[in-house]
Amino acid sequence: MNLQDILTTQIKSAVKSNFNADLESVEFQATRKEFPGDITVVVFSMLRVVKGNPVQIGESIGNYLVENVNEVEGFNVVKGFLNLEISASYFVEFFNAIKDKTTYGFEDAIAENDAVMVEYSSPNTNKPLHLGHIRNNLLGYSVAEILKASGKKVYKTQIINDRGIHICKSMLAWQKFGNNETPETTGLKGDKLVGNYYVKFDQEYKKEIENLKASGKTEDEAKKEAPILVEAQEMLKKWEAGDEDVVALWSKMNGWVYDGFDVTYKNLGVDFDKLYYESETYLLGKEFVSEGLKSGVFYKREDGSVWCDLTDDGLDEKIVLRADGTAVYMTQDIGTAIQRIKDFPDVGGMVYTVGNEQDYHFQVLFLILKKLGFDWAKNLYHLSYGMVDLPSGKMKSREGTVVDADDLIADMATTAKTISEELGKLDGYSEDEKEELYKTIGLGALKYYILKVDPKKRILFDPKESIDFQGNTGPFIQYTYARIQSILRKSDVDFTVKLDANEVELHEKERELIKQLQLFPDTVQQAAAQHSPALIANYTYDLVKAFNSFYQNVSILGADTKNEIIFRVQLSNTVAKTIKNAFSLLGINVPERM
Repeated sequence: MNLQDILTTQIKSAVKSNFNADLESVEFQATRKEFPGDITVVVFSMLRVVKGNPVQIGESIGNYLVENVNEVEGFNVVKGFLNLEISASYFVEFFNAIKDKTTYGFEDAIAENDAVMVEYSSPNTNKPLHLGHIRNNLLGYSVAEILKASGKKVYKTQIINDRGIHICKSMLAWQKFGNNETPETTGLKGDKLVGNYYVKFDQEYKKEIENLKASGKTEDEAKKEAPILVEAQEMLKKWEAGDEDVVALWSKMNGWVYDGFDVTYKNLGVDFDKLYYESETYLLGKEFVSEGLKSGVFYKREDGSVWCDLTDDGLDEKIVLRADGTAVYMTQDIGTAIQRIKDFPDVGGMVYTVGNEQDYHFQVLFLILKKLGFDWAKNLYHLSYGMVDLPSGKMKSREGTVVDADDLIADMATTAKTISEELGKLDGYSEDEKEELYKTIGLGALKYYILKVDPKKRILFDPKESIDFQGNTGPFIQYTYARIQSILRKSDVDFTVKLDANEVELHEKERELIKQLQLFPDTVQQAAAQHSPALIANYTYDLVKAFNSFYQNVSILGADTKNEIIFRVQLSNTVAKTIKNAFSLLGINVPERM
């Protein structure tokens, strides 16, 4: 039983005994630094059931706790707040209970029959991954790891958007202008090569629009009638009809893209348990559109298109099948969700990591799945996140002004190298060790900078600011971890020894550090419940700040007694393990030396 559980039980007993009242719950908060105490009970919230002066109520409860609870050795009351002073023996016993746990803060899987599937990345196969995809991948991967650490069984997945007009645009442009070039003949990654032809299509499309406008067409007419667009639309129809040549070209170019994506995922450090392809799931979606037509969930308009009327639910009417019978994104997403439950019957909920411009789409998707009668649809969650901006402005894929993911990852390592060399931090490293460390620092800086921000907020990403060895950054936390490893290498402490409170006098900074360690399991659970890696990132920064305050105020290897050295080294080791565990949830590695 943790401290808050112990105190809650005893505070309820105190209120019952002293005031003959029944408390439903007890509210705790951190004690303000200007007052003595380790945890604060909010008395104000009790006034609904306990009548009287809040100071007197606090005094009464405090006296009861000192008399009846071994862990409480003193208290003070400030207005409606009861500040409790916890015994040193409690903190030492707590520390002894966690110090040998390699995965302290993580729960074993406790919900085998209620697994969660987390979708992220989900790119289009007409362009390489860019900065926006990086935030998507980092968020999705981290949320999956956090959910696992909270005790959930998790499947990581993506839906690869490998069909549609955007894919045909790249295919058609390569067919017209590619001269049969390949990744091998150009030396380009396949996703970059295909992305170049997506840009090429847009350039040619714009030229044709201008020509049509010059011949007297309106802009809307020119956009619809541009020959290259009409050809792309015809290509999509041929693809859906199974045209042999079109399907062969589609398979070849998508294969190039997948090879390119795999390299990027490996460099970014993310992975998947199962891949889904829109080219397969849209067919199942069309089947359920037919079923929904029969049951009245959908209706058909005169032009043959199929719609869902959601006006009674405060939304609008949503198309699920075009008049020509081709599928839309909604068709595919319906099919994908249903296929996932067929493949993984233990999945009781899904998390979709998709930017906030798709908020309305997911409102509609979840509602349609409920109307189709799927009980699990109530456990669908859209992990909506804000866009990533750069000082240079907004990115546009079709104009080729995106920040390429591979380039950014490489640039982060280069920036880490420049800053590290300026600071002179890597003396004594071989060149290979330096290069590996630059990658670790650069990638850690990128991931931490993005994940420390609440997912819903928009980010202005500054690569140089992210690689700072001071402040709330990945490198600062990595450096602190490496500093602790240096301490551990210099010590010869037996980590199996358990000291009790009589053998060590607990310093104020040690107490603060243990209190910070106590917060980790609850932080993991809160981060899982809120789907927010930012809680883990900022917890880790607070832990590192507490350790550095301890390091600056307390001698570790030069302590006065052997027991103090043992305890402080063990405490440092547990902090390092917790940093490593927390950063693993963010997909960030920690170096042993820096």
